[in-house]
Formats: sequence, C-alpha cells, structure tokens
Amino acid sequence: MRRRHAVERALFAWFDAHGRTLDVREAETPWEILVLEVMSQQTQIDRVGPYWRAFVGRWPTPAALAGASTHDLLGAWAGLGYNRRALALREAARVIARDHGGEVPDDPAVLTALPGIGPYTARAVAATAFGRPVAPVDVNVGRVVRRIAGIDRGRPAIQAAADDLISRDDPRRWVSAVMDLAATICTRREPRCGDCPVADWCASRGTAGDAPDATPNSGRFESTNRWLRGRIVARLREAAPGAWVTFRRPIGPHPADRVAAALVALAGEGFLELDGSRARIR
Repeated sequence: MRRRHAVERALFAWFDAHGRTLDVREAETPWEILVLEVMSQQTQIDRVGPYWRAFVGRWPTPAALAGASTHDLLGAWAGLGYNRRALALREAARVIARDHGGEVPDDPAVLTALPGIGPYTARAVAATAFGRPVAPVDVNVGRVVRRIAGIDRGRPAIQAAADDLISRDDPRRWVSAVMDLAATICTRREPRCGDCPVADWCASRGTAGDAPDATPNSGRFESTNRWLRGRIVARLREAAPGAWVTFRRPIGPHPADRVAAALVALAGEGFLELDGSRARIR
C-alpha cells in the first residue's frame, strides 16, 4: 500500500504538469465514456475527438442510438474504421435501453455482457465513469505495469499488479496518467527512464525497451479483406438511405467473386441488405 501511494503521488504530480490535452477527456456521463472507449478500441485516442464529439452530440443517450438507422450510424462512423464496432455499440445501446433502464451499468461483469464490450472496455468504463478501482489493461497500460512490477509475461499477473497499483481515490486520473506515461515516457522501444516520475519504484529502471516485432507486416493494405469491406461500405454510405447499389465489377485488386463473397459476409453481419448483386443500407 505504501508503494502504491508513493507511485500514485509521483505519477499524479507528473500528469498535472505534463499530461496531454485531449478533447475526449471532457467526457462526463457514463454513456459518453462508453462511446469513447468503444471508438478508441482500435483507433488512436488523439484521432477520436472530433468523431466522438459529433457522435454523442447526435445520440446523447443509449435510447437515442438504439433507434438509429444503419445508414446514419455508418455515416457517423466513417473515418474510424472497424465498422463492426458501430453495429455492436448500437446493440449495446439497445440492451442498455431495454434491460438497464437506459443507464450504463457500473459493474464490470455486467458491462462485459454487453455486445462489443470486452474485459478491457468494461474495466475502463467502470474505472473512469464510476470510480471503481479496477485497472483496464491494454498493451500500453500493461507495458508500464509490467516494467514497474518487474513481470516478464503473463496476463493474469500483469492484471493483478495493475489492480494493486491503481488509485483507490481517483481511478480515472490514474488511467489517464498511465496512458500518457506510456505514450510519452515509458515507450515500447526507447523508454526514457531518466525522465520517468516513477523510476524510483520501477523494477525495470534502466533496462532496454521491448524488442521489435519479429515479422513486420509488409503486405499492401489494399489487398486485404478489411480494405475491400471498407470500400463496399463506403460506396453504400455515399448512396441515399435505402438506395440500391450494384456490385458487378472488381474493386481495386479484388475480383468480382471476392467482392460477391464480401457482400454476403457483410449481409450476414447485419451491415446491409443483399439482392443478388445489389446491396443497400437502410
């Protein structure tokens, strides 16, 4: 406990002086925070701000989003990528409106049961929206905690160490501070231990950064199924709501049969309606 308090004091003093200014840190309500966490699952936090602000301005409550059309929803999500997150967020909003009186639940276990909400997002919402001392551990928080605790590997051990370190008085501030420390000081390849506010309590102080990936991804993004799905959704999003769009030709390097297969998969996931080679979003 004494170590946790010492780390917390040093971390918070550093954060007050050097923390990043991010629009998304203006999120106040549990719903605003839930939307933010879903958007930032696979998108850099400094890119999320304008999308998040517009989204919660348009759908300020779970009940409001629950009735959104797929066309409007995907239009608002354009630019964030990983469109499945948008559909899952709407499903989560429907569950919240139906089963939780329109209020985002505060229990991590209940949050995890919502569509599209995994353990990290559930803990992030519980900590930042409700002040629960449960640490959300992603790759960045995990790196800082792993180094402080001197843990080589093992997610359960890292999670336990994070739960031991997180502030009991201000979990939200702790999460933001550790995120900023990971982004600016305790970086993956070249940690700046000499500038770190918690170096005196870090078991890994002065050691080298993490090794680079052994097999970097050198493939062209345009050749991936993710790129193809994104182009299909973009075309449908540009059409009027309910208007049919015909797909008979290749898209980029993808032949017509792969386009057809992607359309079938997207229809099965609820993104669109399919009629032969025609598709639309309502």
